[in-house]
Amino acid sequence: MSKCLMIVDDSPVMRSFVKRTLLAAGLPVDICLEASNGRDALDKLRAFTVARHMDLILTDINMPVMDGEGLLAELKRDSSLSAIPVVVVSTDSTDQRVGALMKLGARDYVRKPFPPERLSEVLNGIFPGWTGQ
Repeated sequence: MSKCLMIVDDSPVMRSFVKRTLLAAGLPVDICLEASNGRDALDKLRAFTVARHMDLILTDINMPVMDGEGLLAELKRDSSLSAIPVVVVSTDSTDQRVGALMKLGARDYVRKPFPPERLSEVLNGIFPGWTGQ
């Protein structure tokens, strides 16, 4: 079954890399929305989820306007968005920071730079049975 996902990162190059990695890993992607920061992501999600369910959000932490931590906090507060699995993809990976993100609801954490296999491993944990490996 095709997935609907969002990639949130202030770098267009990183958004493109993550998208290519997902497709190369074999994740069936129907729709892939992009946002440049947490506020942009929330605006797009609130407009989009009226019409369709979002299956996954991949977000960076360090972004202008609203960072990934702020995005996780807002998603947790919004009952229409709180069930969307979120994977953090970032270079900021201290144990304290990762722990705080998990408490806010992140499902997993992928440290940049990452091998495509790491993303496949995480996706298999979220979507058991998809044929990416």
